[in-house]
Amino acid sequence: MKAVTAGEMREIDRKAIYNFGIQGIVLMENAGRRVAEAVAERLGPAYGRTVTVFAGKGNNGGDGLVAARHLYNMGADVKVLLLDKPENISGDAAVNLAIWRKMDQKIYTVTQKEDLNAVRLFLVKTDMVVDAIYGTGFKGKVREWAGRIIEAVNACGKPVVSVDIPSGLEADTGNVGGPCIRASVTVTFGLPKIGLLLEPGAGYTGEMKVADISFPPVLLEEESIKHNLVDRELVRGWLPFRPNTSHKGDYGRVLVVGGARGMVGAACLAAGGALRSGAGLVSLAVPEEVYLPASSMLAEVMVTPVPGTGAGTLSKKALPVISEMMERSDVLVLGPGLSTHPETVSVVREIVSFNNLPLVLDADGLNALAGNLDTIKKVKAPVVMTPHPGEMARLIGASAGAVQKNRLREAHLRSAEWGVVLVLKGARTVVASPDGIIYINSTGNPGMATGGSGDVLAGVIAGLAAQGMQLDRSAAAGVYLHGAAGDSAALKKGLMGLVAGDIINFLPGVIKSLEN
Repeated sequence: MKAVTAGEMREIDRKAIYNFGIQGIVLMENAGRRVAEAVAERLGPAYGRTVTVFAGKGNNGGDGLVAARHLYNMGADVKVLLLDKPENISGDAAVNLAIWRKMDQKIYTVTQKEDLNAVRLFLVKTDMVVDAIYGTGFKGKVREWAGRIIEAVNACGKPVVSVDIPSGLEADTGNVGGPCIRASVTVTFGLPKIGLLLEPGAGYTGEMKVADISFPPVLLEEESIKHNLVDRELVRGWLPFRPNTSHKGDYGRVLVVGGARGMVGAACLAAGGALRSGAGLVSLAVPEEVYLPASSMLAEVMVTPVPGTGAGTLSKKALPVISEMMERSDVLVLGPGLSTHPETVSVVREIVSFNNLPLVLDADGLNALAGNLDTIKKVKAPVVMTPHPGEMARLIGASAGAVQKNRLREAHLRSAEWGVVLVLKGARTVVASPDGIIYINSTGNPGMATGGSGDVLAGVIAGLAAQGMQLDRSAAAGVYLHGAAGDSAALKKGLMGLVAGDIINFLPGVIKSLEN
């Protein structure tokens, strides 16, 4: 499913109105009705229940007025609280305000400090709140008076349905600059807004319902819309089909180069992720000092000892052996548990410089390139880089906080600059490809913030790529499956006790549920 900025959504609105002749009042009617349906679904029978609608002066408020009318028609006792003077309402919103009044329904104008106690009284007596204060055009921080009302709504403990986007949330970034509605449900129109998918915005959204308000499908599928929500149906359509006559050679060979003394588990987790995501054959090259523990961890992986430094890390003498193994492989994973030993860093840089395989660069593979990114720009083979915010910060010479402030922008810029598929890990992982296409993941949970989780992801991405999926799709699907496996594990084991190995163990069930 596509996801849009506020500007892209405005353009869809404009084309629906001017190219297809669907009048704005029709779109508003459909939007308000969908909100009313979501309220009724949450409330149960609306008859005799009280709903309080907070409406701003723009089209978002107009949607709220339509919802109020439909809820009243369902038998609800509806209170409309307007955060502006009625004479300031214009356009289609003014039409719906007039209809509400002609139905002999009252408008409560709440624009002064003295009105706050009345607002709180309404909230005490209501069963549900509809938030129609600010729409997708909002940026920055809400006005002081609106902020006080938002704080009162959040404090009242009643369920809230937000119209299109929670008031106080930026549609393009997910940033929250002040008071912001914490919605139980957000009914968004046509397509998800990017701010609903990214943290912190996702944490304010509650359950997201994408409502059809009669936009022609061609407008929602335009190639110019570059952002995508990675969901079940998208990934299901990408997974390769397995004919009855196939054999292991048809599903690719993954080579993992990783491991060091004390960190061999990271390399084994990456190999396990590649296996469980469907790769036909997986090989693991580790320093000879850690060969025995590595070879005992996974019976299905072919483990090869290569020369080490004596400190249990990769030596330059390993290069010929690794080069020979690469000639028999289809995808390379480089970095899990390698360490930042100076000689190992130089080995990583050399492998990257002569590599001709699709490459998944993770963990210490990324750390080895910090301050030396010209190497990655010269690689002719396709590359996936999988940094968490700290690793990304080291790569670009910034703070992790600066990276987190605008994850989407950073991923997009660096992917284009370095010519790589960039997987910026974290809550709502972002996958950016050099052609400008961006994927935002919809799975995962805080229990996955555990050592080794990223190593499993690197292996999953490689395993999918080995089966012939194009690299950006391998990355996006890998992130989705990895997160979905973590979600399944959390349901069984809880968040605090979840470990990276659980993600591997739950991968087959997740993939089975999606297989064609």
